[in-house]
Amino acid sequence: MKEKLMKMLDERKDEMIKIRRFLHEYPELSFKEEKTAQYIADFYKGKDVEIQTNVGNGYGIIVTIKGGQPGKTIGLRADFDALPIVEEADVPFKSKNEGVMHACGHDGHTAYLLILADCLIQLKSELSGTIKIIHQHAEEVPPGGAKSIVESGLLDDLDEVFGIHLLPMGPAGTIAYNKGYAFNGRAYMKLKIQGRGGHGSSPHLANDAIVAGAHFVTAVQTVISRRLSPFDIGVITIGSFDGAGTFNVIKDSVVLEGDIRYMTVETKDTIEREVKRLVKGLEAEFDVQCDLTYTPDYPPLYNNPDLTEKVANVLKNANVKEFTDVKEVPPMAPSEDFAYYAEKFPACFFYIGCTPKGVEKPYFNHNPKFDIDEDALLVAAKAVGQVVCSMEG
Repeated sequence: MKEKLMKMLDERKDEMIKIRRFLHEYPELSFKEEKTAQYIADFYKGKDVEIQTNVGNGYGIIVTIKGGQPGKTIGLRADFDALPIVEEADVPFKSKNEGVMHACGHDGHTAYLLILADCLIQLKSELSGTIKIIHQHAEEVPPGGAKSIVESGLLDDLDEVFGIHLLPMGPAGTIAYNKGYAFNGRAYMKLKIQGRGGHGSSPHLANDAIVAGAHFVTAVQTVISRRLSPFDIGVITIGSFDGAGTFNVIKDSVVLEGDIRYMTVETKDTIEREVKRLVKGLEAEFDVQCDLTYTPDYPPLYNNPDLTEKVANVLKNANVKEFTDVKEVPPMAPSEDFAYYAEKFPACFFYIGCTPKGVEKPYFNHNPKFDIDEDALLVAAKAVGQVVCSMEG
């Protein structure tokens, strides 16, 4: 079956590329992917599978392929939302939806998985177990689509779940993985500081919200430098400080927004506790009132070590000419809502190199000039196909 699958994927490489380019031309933002979801659902019409649409809190789709032989139930996930970015990539299939771009590779994720799924459907009599194809909406915007799909209960029978991400960390043919904590978790913070406004000449009659806010911006960094172990990973970024006013008026209120990242659940809890403690101290020290919104969204992504080791060995030992390098890499700084699947099921999320040919310094995901080497689509399909065939028992 494995040999048949690899041959089928070879024959359909051009179709993968065609699908990817179509999706790239017509990107849709998170929770607004109605036409993309319809395109995906239409692809499966008439095929011998069960299709469930509008899964979760948006346009999620689950396609169930029941094999002809007994075996595990495995999930394969690809996301399909785009980003609010004006495309600057010089490609003939540039986005036709102004201000929206597939700048993270989700068009490629969907394209490879559609063709892989179709090949598995055609081979289902030889397939062991059940494959659940998870086409997921809204990865980019919290609360994301993954959490709601997991909570739907439609995946409760999974034994394992797998996903990939296209990353320009090497040429097409490069496959990377990491065991244990692999992607940062993330939280959102918004802090409104309400002081008492006044005349710039008489600060003693006011409570300056800007001074309190500036103190917080500096003090909150001590959570990272003085409350975390040097061996723990944590980042606090204050990305917005809305304190615009008039030069001779003491501001009565300011609003700050921040992005918080962490690699473990323990670090997550420490940062949240210490930020809330600092806010209480700010109220006492500056005689201001604080309204804090602190929302953890995506948890850290945990790759099951044993399962990931098995995947790595499968890919290293696969006799696939497109696989040029399979390597272990350090954890990644971004966040990924695949983490919700990995919280509940043994999971492995790995990475497919896609640096465009001849490019030494590629633009990373989320850049308006982001582009991929489309040879990576076949690499992704074959890599996941190899994993599926090796996880049958």
